[in-house]
Amino acid sequence: MKNKIILIFILISIIISAAFYGFHIYKNKGESSIDRRVNIDFIVKINTDQYWNSVYLGAHEASKEFNVNMTFIAPSVEYDVSKQEELFLNSLEKNVDAIVLAASDYEGMKNLVQKAYEKKIPVITVDSGVNSDKVASKISTDNFKAGSIAAEKLIDAVGERGNIAIINFDKKSESAYKRESGVINVLKQHPEINLISKKYCYSNEKTAYNLTKDMLLNYDKLDGIITLNNSASLGAAQAIEELGLGEKIKLIAFDNTPLEIQYLEKGIIDLIVVQNPFKMGYLGIKNAAMAARGIDVDKELNIETRIIDKNNIYTKENQKFIFPITR
Repeated sequence: MKNKIILIFILISIIISAAFYGFHIYKNKGESSIDRRVNIDFIVKINTDQYWNSVYLGAHEASKEFNVNMTFIAPSVEYDVSKQEELFLNSLEKNVDAIVLAASDYEGMKNLVQKAYEKKIPVITVDSGVNSDKVASKISTDNFKAGSIAAEKLIDAVGERGNIAIINFDKKSESAYKRESGVINVLKQHPEINLISKKYCYSNEKTAYNLTKDMLLNYDKLDGIITLNNSASLGAAQAIEELGLGEKIKLIAFDNTPLEIQYLEKGIIDLIVVQNPFKMGYLGIKNAAMAARGIDVDKELNIETRIIDKNNIYTKENQKFIFPITR
């Protein structure tokens, strides 16, 4: 019996020692890994947009914190998929440690992600994903849910009967498709809400302005518009204000640029579905840095959205959400 107790004690000691030794190795591995500066290319959809500037600010903050040399790049126009593919291929040729990608084409980038996987270069997607299981981590808004919320809020504003329109920003982007799908799904449950027009502005504010102006001049019974990103929202708001239709047309917008906030304060925009691009950029670099150092990361992360209107815009929590400040 005494020998049995001694044997058990020895076994427990071995297990504890092994666990401590393993932890010590893991801890040292983490410390040595973080000391190694990693090169990460962050490829987004467009380089002249306030939304992506907020993504950059979050990514820049994370780069300082996680010892990253970041290159933030994009095509000059959002629908230039071939240019984004070229940028991605250049990153592969440079043999960067990881790539963060906001994909302009959900299907078109699939083969390139596969090439990165074969080269052991982890790919993290933010905002808009890729149809591939080789993506190391996907970080985005729940876009279907966000689109659904936008549709529900517009129906609350116009009532159970009415005529509405959608201005989306792309046909190939996953985020655009899912937001639109969320809107359409809600509309199917309200048969007396008529979708009389659906247009695409390709993240061009002027195009959104022209599309909205044409709608307003040609559909005098239009009650409301849902715009699915900041460029669509700003163009639509400008047209509504210019034609003096702020009280008649209900506008549900996306994102939170300073001009959108001004339109909200003036009553041109009725409500904004606000994302958190700063956090998206921050987590994109954080997960890319971890994956580049061989540390496991979450396969999927959904970033929260908030509904902002004139009644809650000045609450402390919403002000922090709308205007994130770097540390």
